[in-house]
Amino acid sequence: MFNGIYAPIATPFDGDEIDKQALKANLDLYSASRLAGLVVLGSNGEFAYLNIDEKMALLEFARQNTDSARRIIAGTGCESTRETIRLTKFAASVGADAALVITPSFYKGSMSEAALEQFFLDVAEASPIPIMLYNMPRNTGLNMASGLVCKLARHENIVGVKDSSGNIVQIAEIIHNSPVDFAVFAGSGSFLYPTLALGGVGGTLAVANIFPDLCVSLYEAVLAGEHEQAKQLQHRLLAPNAAVTSRWGIAGLKAALDMLGYRGGLPRRPMLPFNEANLPELRQILISAGAELEAGI
Repeated sequence: MFNGIYAPIATPFDGDEIDKQALKANLDLYSASRLAGLVVLGSNGEFAYLNIDEKMALLEFARQNTDSARRIIAGTGCESTRETIRLTKFAASVGADAALVITPSFYKGSMSEAALEQFFLDVAEASPIPIMLYNMPRNTGLNMASGLVCKLARHENIVGVKDSSGNIVQIAEIIHNSPVDFAVFAGSGSFLYPTLALGGVGGTLAVANIFPDLCVSLYEAVLAGEHEQAKQLQHRLLAPNAAVTSRWGIAGLKAALDMLGYRGGLPRRPMLPFNEANLPELRQILISAGAELEAGI
């Protein structure tokens, strides 16, 4: 069963090419953390801006340069079933432990519940590795209802869901109505504690890129029944989580990574760089959450 805290890692660029040296530096730091694993080619990895060759190279490089004790979940969702299966099989061939598959969304008017069900079943049947569903309504414009998720959860090769909807009622319904071994992950640090308190088993969190061990501490506090401590940690995560998601997005995440000794750099165009006028506020948010920044950064 999949559980624990995963960081959906950023993709550093050198100009307009993937910066493997910077990525290796980040992977070394994450390998020294208490994270259960990494998500490669998640939303924070700018997967939508990478071509298939870049995706394959990135998956292979990440697995080769990540501590073997950490699991790798590969983001393999594409617009077509065929391409999704192709990338999923490649991910399996280079050692990924599972595939995180987002809903196809360009033709969202045709993505009925029946179409989505068939898509995920086709991928699950063809995949050599377990499949995790990825519900990301903010980006896709589609929400996977709890009934659909629970129906898919009965397939032996569909082992979990990352729900980024922020709908805690929906998440509770999934936890309540899915098989006991189905892994429900919070898709944001903003509702990690509520998800865990309801019976979720982990999180795939943008904020885990910059505060990996703080996120793990919250997870471990819930496991130990230390709910007051978990609540306090959840409160500490709120501002930095918002900074690298809803407020400033990928550009904010990469700026925060640079401040904290990781290698973030610039997002790939057409996304714009972080507005430097906001650097002092971002810096104060990180310090308030417990980060120790070098002088002058």
